[in-house]
Amino acid sequence: MQRVTVDLPARPYDIWIAPGLLDRLEEFLAPLAPTSVHIVTSAVVAPLYLGRARRACERVARAADCTIADGETAKSLDTVEQVIDSLVRSHADRRSVVLALGGGVVGDIAGLAAALFMRGLRLVQVPTTLLAQVDSAVGGKTGVNHPSGKNLVGAFHQPSVVVSDTSLLRSLPPRELSAGLAEVLKHGLIADSDYFERTARELPALLGFDDEALARAIARSCQIKAAIVGRDERESGERALLNLGHTFGHAIEALTGFARWLHGEAVACGLCLAADLSARLGLIAPGEVGRVADAVVQARLPSRIEGLSKSAALDMMRGDKKAYAGRIRFVVLERIGRALQMEAPDALVDATLLAAGFR
Repeated sequence: MQRVTVDLPARPYDIWIAPGLLDRLEEFLAPLAPTSVHIVTSAVVAPLYLGRARRACERVARAADCTIADGETAKSLDTVEQVIDSLVRSHADRRSVVLALGGGVVGDIAGLAAALFMRGLRLVQVPTTLLAQVDSAVGGKTGVNHPSGKNLVGAFHQPSVVVSDTSLLRSLPPRELSAGLAEVLKHGLIADSDYFERTARELPALLGFDDEALARAIARSCQIKAAIVGRDERESGERALLNLGHTFGHAIEALTGFARWLHGEAVACGLCLAADLSARLGLIAPGEVGRVADAVVQARLPSRIEGLSKSAALDMMRGDKKAYAGRIRFVVLERIGRALQMEAPDALVDATLLAAGFR
């Protein structure tokens, strides 16, 4: 079993990574001494894992559960209210624990509900997708979407522990696994060129659900994100670099109604656009753009999107939470393995969007 610590000044916490941890949840819950455990899961995950999770929780405390709709369209305040209603009905109190059992959407919804209910309940993340295990379950960001943009309503609420059972990834459709690889590639691009190259080499093994390759990727991605979050919990500086590809990606998601692509697919396309913009800014060579695009395509992810409105994308990005006074700040590559945040001339952004298939 591997452990990665998120070393926050106020309260550090651990990420545990190994197969078979779902049936050992009581080991991670017992130190929290909860009066009750409230499992939030999705309609897809519940038939697969809810029974096992609930039995493990009941070895520690009374358990209850709430099943929400699956997918990005469920990331709304209405769904958060559904979870809060469930907490009320099942008599949660301030010593209760909310346990998120699912992918990124479940983690966001459960995390935001835990942050709001009684001004904050403890949260345990049990991510079931690769994207959640390498990224979204770590770092304490919670949020829901608004018609004007992605994750515009949210809060920082750190988990007490993250339990990543790698054996759960075998139930993922191949498309979901590929979506998680977008965040793996992102971590290498912003912080570790050797990791990016290793990931590119190991893509056949990763796509083949190789246990050792997946465990290495999960651990290294968590180490990179944990180090950044430990230095900048509230995204006042360095943590913004974790948004590489997300400014473009969030615009793509919003313009397609959060329904056409998975989050990781939009991020993958965003990575290619961010690399292209980096080259137009004179930061990286065109050949580096090709290396990024090749890795994205080999991961069975999209590198471009046809037919979306360029002007609508620009409007969406100006409303992004990273923008200031309507000025878009992009995370771009100084080189593979190092990123920075900066504004870019509109003409260069236009050229990048047009090259990616926007009209």
